[in-house]
Amino acid sequence: MSNEVAETILRRDRAIVLSGLAVIAALAWVYTSYLAHDMHNMDMGMEMAMPRMQVWGVVDFALVFVMWAVMMVAMMTPSAAPMILTFANVNRGRRKQSLPYAPTGVFLLGYLVVWAGFSVLAATAQWGLHSASLISPTMVSTSPILGGVLLLAAGIYQWTPLKYACLRQCRSPLGFILNEWREGEWGAFLMGLKHGGYCTGCCWSLMALLFVAGVMNLLWVAAIAGFVLLEKVLPAGHWVGRVAGVMLVGWGAWVLAGAL
Repeated sequence: MSNEVAETILRRDRAIVLSGLAVIAALAWVYTSYLAHDMHNMDMGMEMAMPRMQVWGVVDFALVFVMWAVMMVAMMTPSAAPMILTFANVNRGRRKQSLPYAPTGVFLLGYLVVWAGFSVLAATAQWGLHSASLISPTMVSTSPILGGVLLLAAGIYQWTPLKYACLRQCRSPLGFILNEWREGEWGAFLMGLKHGGYCTGCCWSLMALLFVAGVMNLLWVAAIAGFVLLEKVLPAGHWVGRVAGVMLVGWGAWVLAGAL
């Protein structure tokens, strides 16, 4: 009977965590879709959610930061689900043994804080590209050279030791948690920060590709998010990433050759 009760609790807690992650991701995708719709239509509503196309002010930068932050939540929450579920399972076991534990949400918060920091950098990069007239009003690169360089850089990075080291941590949830465990809520937050750091180190170059086909191109956004998920969860995910790296290098070389 105790085993049945434990299994019921396990299923319930897992359902709660998964439901919470699904709601977070769904809300983020809804907001991202709303921005993409406004960008596509170029209607008056865009002024309320997107920056103006002339010289930016503080409000414009803040809007772009929010756009990037929400988009990162939408793209990265699904691929972070295995790590978050593993953290919740380990936490549950510690609670049963009357050991210190922390809410799973604290771990998730640390993870999202790192991506919020990345969003600041992405918004700053977009500001610079906007000022240099290297992206269009629909946030697509207007320079084949810029697009080719981004593709080449992302493809090459897929084969670097740093990429592989970060991806290995993302692909081994239990190993990460057992090796990096910290006690208490502050410890859980630091663990989330560290995992977010590995995740950012793994995926930053892929996120830069959003400037190639459009930051608000939903199909492109979904394709990159799907690739990140497959790279992390498939048994041969690291080879998927390396094959994609070769393809990106070829694509970038083709774009640059056409521009020169």
